[in-house]
Amino acid sequence: MDQPSKALARTTGVLLHPTALPESPVCGSFGSPARTWLQALARHGVGVWQLLPLAPPDASGSPYSSPSSFALNPWMLDGQDLVEEGYLPASAFESLPGADLSTEHCPAMDFALADQRSLRLGQALREAWADQPQELHRAFEQWCDQQLWLEDHAAFMELRCQHQGRPWWEWPQELARHQRRALLAWKAEHQEALLEHRLLQWHLDRQWQALRRLASDLGVVLFGDLPFYVARDSADVWSHGGLFSIRRGGELEVQSGVPPDYFSATGQLWGTPVYRWRCHHWTRFRWWRSRFARQWQLVDLLRLDHFRALAAYWAVPGSDTTAQQGEWRPSPGQALLKKLRLDGNGALPLVAEDLGVITPDVEDLRDQFGLPGMKILQFAFDGDPNNPYLPENIHGDRWVVYTGTHDNPTTLSWWHQLDQGAKERVAGQVKREVDDPAWQLLELALQTQACLVVSPLQDLLHLDDAARFNTPGTVGNNWSWRLPCFDESLEGALGGYGERGALWGRSLESAVGLLKASTNH
Repeated sequence: MDQPSKALARTTGVLLHPTALPESPVCGSFGSPARTWLQALARHGVGVWQLLPLAPPDASGSPYSSPSSFALNPWMLDGQDLVEEGYLPASAFESLPGADLSTEHCPAMDFALADQRSLRLGQALREAWADQPQELHRAFEQWCDQQLWLEDHAAFMELRCQHQGRPWWEWPQELARHQRRALLAWKAEHQEALLEHRLLQWHLDRQWQALRRLASDLGVVLFGDLPFYVARDSADVWSHGGLFSIRRGGELEVQSGVPPDYFSATGQLWGTPVYRWRCHHWTRFRWWRSRFARQWQLVDLLRLDHFRALAAYWAVPGSDTTAQQGEWRPSPGQALLKKLRLDGNGALPLVAEDLGVITPDVEDLRDQFGLPGMKILQFAFDGDPNNPYLPENIHGDRWVVYTGTHDNPTTLSWWHQLDQGAKERVAGQVKREVDDPAWQLLELALQTQACLVVSPLQDLLHLDDAARFNTPGTVGNNWSWRLPCFDESLEGALGGYGERGALWGRSLESAVGLLKASTNH
């Protein structure tokens, strides 16, 4: 493929996870709230909707530690659409847990209530299933046959439910070890329960595909996110144990993390298994390729979290309690990316999450495949003139520039936490008094040559950390913020952003061409 032009115009995006959408009970949904949001983005000329992973979350609400790399989060299934389409009787919808709640009454997500609601929704769909037309039954079965991950996902979720949420290594041995004969016998006894999990995923996929068609019609790009590692207690590890550094009893042989640095004297220990890359080589990266193929069924563009682990990964002994004793080991990132590009007929619509201390081998891998990297302006003002996040040091257009991300404080709270020297450096950059830090930081982003500028919605609304989505390294009060409603303040924020983006020089078609381009220099 030819190298993309360096003169291509650019576009703007907003980061907002669907769970945070308003005007649906308990959790944002794939129904009317998402349609309203897409229409608002398009109306104001904002070209990209960036999402966090759409997978089911863990018990803390995090979508980065999911029980499945392939499934969708059942919290986001829209019950009202199911009623209007005839899949559920109105009485079943009205009796769901939390049915009487609005965003105003539920300003932050209640994860336990969301779980209860999705469980009851699956039961209601199964109870109504026998009365659905046969052509729908055929469409459902055809879809199920195409989802090679679905049977393991459904079995895993039901087994976990039956064992009161205990991890798979605490189940009866024959089931924990994914023994075929034992699983077949167990499935034969639990067909109705397994049907509920399959129906939830089918309807989630139907609703999301309808949103994807709407986004395409409106000219809005869906920008997804994929964690690099998968959770130890997941359908992926349970059903493909040979691909991961885990023993049959669930003990970690080697675990993931990052080494000690300026921010942490003991490093970060993530507690997920690393990959047995030799086994992935033997299978021609089948699992990885299936994982990416699934994501590209859902989104147009994908951010790969912790991209640096495709060049080398930090491997920590499985029994360690800190990341200090790890070692760098090489990864076959080049071989995997070549396979993915081949699967995409030459296209590789990826953005590399290349934040933190990045070594030349990571930069070389990113640049060899022509992937955009990331720049976060909140990281720019430490006083180092060579800081790579300073706007004047962001060279070229192959970058996605953010004010902050879901892991950062909102820009308003970031500003209030800055020391006086950093505040003066920000003022020097914007060349006037800083009285609107979120929008003034956004102006700096728009002065770069980046192919895409993304702002979290909280920054456009000038919100403080009461609206922060996640604080890394903490437990509780994360992943739960919701936008209260669609109102004039939202319209004004998107309108102002769209106008500035238009002045900046936005061409959606050209920018997406740049983002999707894959070149081998």
